[in-house]
Amino acid sequence: MSTPVSAVRVPWLAVSVFAVVAVALSWLVALPLWVGGRGLADPLLPIIAAAMMFTPALGTIPAIAVERRGYGPRGGRDILRRLGMWPLRPAARTAWWTVAMIFALPLLVAVGLVISGALGVVRFDLLEFSGFREMLRASVSEATPLPPMGYVVALQLVAIPVGALINIPFAFGEEVGWRGWLLPALRPLGVWPALLLSGAFWGFWHAPLILLGYNFAEPNLVGVALMIIGCAVIGVLLGWTRLHTGSVWPAVLGHGAFNASAGMGALFVAAGESPSPVIAGPIGVVMWGVCAVVIVVMALGGAFRGRAVAGELAPDPVLVERDPGR
Repeated sequence: MSTPVSAVRVPWLAVSVFAVVAVALSWLVALPLWVGGRGLADPLLPIIAAAMMFTPALGTIPAIAVERRGYGPRGGRDILRRLGMWPLRPAARTAWWTVAMIFALPLLVAVGLVISGALGVVRFDLLEFSGFREMLRASVSEATPLPPMGYVVALQLVAIPVGALINIPFAFGEEVGWRGWLLPALRPLGVWPALLLSGAFWGFWHAPLILLGYNFAEPNLVGVALMIIGCAVIGVLLGWTRLHTGSVWPAVLGHGAFNASAGMGALFVAAGESPSPVIAGPIGVVMWGVCAVVIVVMALGGAFRGRAVAGELAPDPVLVERDPGR
């Protein structure tokens, strides 16, 4: 007879293997930015950052091998279920949340911008879009006419869901590790520890870029700590969809949509403004507050209890007692 998921143990050896491999590979991929001495100014940055996003997926390979040691092969279908990739069951719930996350994360980013403006930490220009115009003008020759900014901004906003879809392969490279494998592996610790620890590790994994000044312009341990907090908070929302649906796909689309909307503030900022990325950035302090309010409302509504977080998380053979009759 199988043991209930809440009563099983965390496969700490497999978790350690996953953590070491994912982090080691992230540093290995980012090494040219450090060795070349150009840091974030290196023209290879976009390619390196994109390549880094596949290292968590690679980390799941030895982790699953360690998890399954001594139990014999169970086939690719069980691995897909273990990672939340297939089957999509319950299909309607999974499909709904997958689509919803394409719009939910950009909406949270937008709310964060509104609050940042209301608090006075950044000044926006919603009529002339002067900051965005200034940025576009700097990227083209003076003789090149610029289109009406309102149309360009509208197109940029409409393109965010498209960007979420384009980002699927890269977001999947991360999410299959963080929410696909790691979160269910930590689930025996309880819902909140699993969500917060998996999210915090997601933030720590960014260290090779954060220590170069990425995201917060804080190339130090403070920047890493800020990233850990930010990812832990956002990770609760992405992780909840994994626990609620049993599928990794809502988190993949949510992650892709968040990345696609991260530059939304640049569309509206006034010319000459340099808002602090620590406060008003897409993963800054204001955004933490927005996510925290959503999480509190969800918690008060029972979203983190009982059946709400009992999606089809596949028990792995190392996590449950083996049934001799199977």
